[in-house]
Amino acid sequence: MKLQMVGCSHHNSSVQIRERLAFSPDQARLALEKWRERFPQSEAVLLSTCNRVELYLAAESPACCPSHHDVVEFVASFHGLNAVDIFDDLFERTGEDAIRHLFTVAASLDSMVVGEAQILSQVKQAYELAQAGNSTGPLTHLAFQAAIRVAKRVASETAINQKRVSIPSVAVADFARQFCERFDDKQVLVIGAGEMGEETLRYLIDEGASQITIINRRRERAEGLAERTAGQVAAWEQLTDLLVEADLVVSTTGSTQPIVTEEQFREISRRRFERPLFILDLAVPRDFDPQIGRYDGVYLYSLDDLSAVCQKNRRARDKEWPKAERIIEEETARFLAELHHRATGPTIRRLKSLADEVKRDELERLLNKLASLDDRSRLEIERSFDRLVNKLLHPPLESLRDEASAGTPHGLLEALKRLFQLSD
Repeated sequence: MKLQMVGCSHHNSSVQIRERLAFSPDQARLALEKWRERFPQSEAVLLSTCNRVELYLAAESPACCPSHHDVVEFVASFHGLNAVDIFDDLFERTGEDAIRHLFTVAASLDSMVVGEAQILSQVKQAYELAQAGNSTGPLTHLAFQAAIRVAKRVASETAINQKRVSIPSVAVADFARQFCERFDDKQVLVIGAGEMGEETLRYLIDEGASQITIINRRRERAEGLAERTAGQVAAWEQLTDLLVEADLVVSTTGSTQPIVTEEQFREISRRRFERPLFILDLAVPRDFDPQIGRYDGVYLYSLDDLSAVCQKNRRARDKEWPKAERIIEEETARFLAELHHRATGPTIRRLKSLADEVKRDELERLLNKLASLDDRSRLEIERSFDRLVNKLLHPPLESLRDEASAGTPHGLLEALKRLFQLSD
């Protein structure tokens, strides 16, 4: 049998490459259909997120599993690309390395933001999509069910998922959640349309935010962000009125001067009637005059406030990392042992069946010649035959189990098949 993964991620490929290779859910469904047509004996699960595109493949016979080159050709053909241009971006993992990689991905140890919760649901969705399209099989079922179990172990037995280390994740989870019990009823204003603002907005949307307004000096950039995420776009000139209505503000512009001075905010505050306002000023230099944080009902946090929490979380997470790695290694070894036992099971059953058949034939022949034996004597002879067969089979079967536990049963397995003429 063979297990393999071919793909790319944020570790080795630029966002431009990942965008060209990404699959929407409809494209993934179509790609898996085409995969079944081209490689009918190969199981497949396609995982495509903003940070990775990975094909997990398996086959009972290694000859039925496509090569690295075959997979690259398939992906390139689907997207209308030249395989030569993307070959170096699509790396391969096989066997134990492929399983370890899957477990690491599902547990969010390979994510851009380690510990983020989205990846496990994305792994589940990819598996369910492949199941719905009949692209999975025994090996991928075992692998992905184990990956989900591993991710849950890492989440429950370590604090990796609790130690957020990106500015946007800390901004929402460690700061905004203290201010808001819920987000679906809050007026959210996003000022600026850069990467930091987009990532923070995505976290807010995941928390339930839906009343979102985006403004940017270049309106087309705000419109692009709204298309990629959610919300409506307003004109930059409406900034003051929008600040009057907002409950939560995320500001990430590239302005060299504050976009809201204390003098400007004085009028805004008067119109708000001291209604609480939470401001995440993630810009450098700062978008909001620090003195604004002194106003009643205003909770103003800058990048420095969040960075301090990020550093503290990173140190705490680093302490948890070895625990998570040990879980990955334990579960990888456990999975491979189960897989190898599964591989040796049919041969063991066939060998026992052959021995039982020979034993029955010889026992029947002997007992027919000794027809005058009483029942007690017949039973003792049958037990002697059973013990003889068990003692003869015990050493080779014990050796096969030991090899399976060590992950190297294939040589001995093939030798037993040839010695005892056991057909597949």
